[in-house]
Amino acid sequence: MELTSFSNELPADYGVLLSNLKARIQNAQYAALRAVNKELIALYSDIGRLIDDRQQEQGWGKGVVEKLSRDLRTEFGEKSGFSVQNLWYMRKFYREYQDYPNLQPLAGEIAWTKNTLILDRCSSHLEREFYLRATASHGWTRRVLDHQIDNQTYQKYLLNQTSFDQALEPAIAARAKLAVKDHYTFDFLELSDAHEERELEAALLSKVRDFLIEMGPHFCFVGSQYRLSVEGNDYFIDLLLYHRALKSLIAIELKIGEFQPEHKGKMEFYLVALNAQMKLEDENDAIGIIVCKSKKRTVVEYALKSTTLPIGVATYSLSSTLPEAYRNLLPSEDEIAQRLAGWG
Repeated sequence: MELTSFSNELPADYGVLLSNLKARIQNAQYAALRAVNKELIALYSDIGRLIDDRQQEQGWGKGVVEKLSRDLRTEFGEKSGFSVQNLWYMRKFYREYQDYPNLQPLAGEIAWTKNTLILDRCSSHLEREFYLRATASHGWTRRVLDHQIDNQTYQKYLLNQTSFDQALEPAIAARAKLAVKDHYTFDFLELSDAHEERELEAALLSKVRDFLIEMGPHFCFVGSQYRLSVEGNDYFIDLLLYHRALKSLIAIELKIGEFQPEHKGKMEFYLVALNAQMKLEDENDAIGIIVCKSKKRTVVEYALKSTTLPIGVATYSLSSTLPEAYRNLLPSEDEIAQRLAGWG
């Protein structure tokens, strides 16, 4: 019987094969972890329901829940997730989400520790929905999630003023609106209230990592004072970023004063030039963000109404405190729900 001869030399495509296998294994592992996490969240919700039912029907008190915790930890181990505090979180999770059936599937997309943070720090079901979606979509760690809640990202997202609806395809517009805030907090900068635009730009460049974190997920730094040449004249964009998820260049103009309508015209010029000179075939149109010290919302609304290019106008502060007036500007619950639904 003739034996087949095998070579020990690596084939030319071995590297590609190995890379593909690694990707498949990682994807399978991630899918398995997601499935396990969904089951775990469903289990915790069910335990929360059982505890709540027994409290209502049989008057369970703290002592019974503490006894249940001890018995479960004896059976499944101290690190099994059945501490007294966690059992109360399960009850709270069930009670808070039982009337909002769309939230539990979203909760199953993120880790339990992130769920408890959202439970503790968010007061409305719409705010919780926002952070559940954002955490799952952007892969926020618990620390980043905590920071985003501190910075009131939910409110800043709801209030943003852009021309995206009239300038971009609906699917891209929905994602773009999530990428642009109405207000940016640069509390990591060591600047006095009286500062020049070049000082602000230099300070942001010195803390570029913090700046990109504040801008949001998927932003990458391209350059500062980015030069565009048009018929022998040079023009400079304050900051140029790239958004990986949107596949768009992001031009940022910094203004230390109040927004003026003429700022829009300058940004429109930059966007046209970027699309003509820099945009690649598989990329979407460039997007502009004008970041000002202050703005009058009606002035911004009028200025953006006539543009056919995607521009957002935001404000910034050197303090983490969101102006109190913002709270009175939030959309209605129906409008918020509609915007969050468009995210999916």
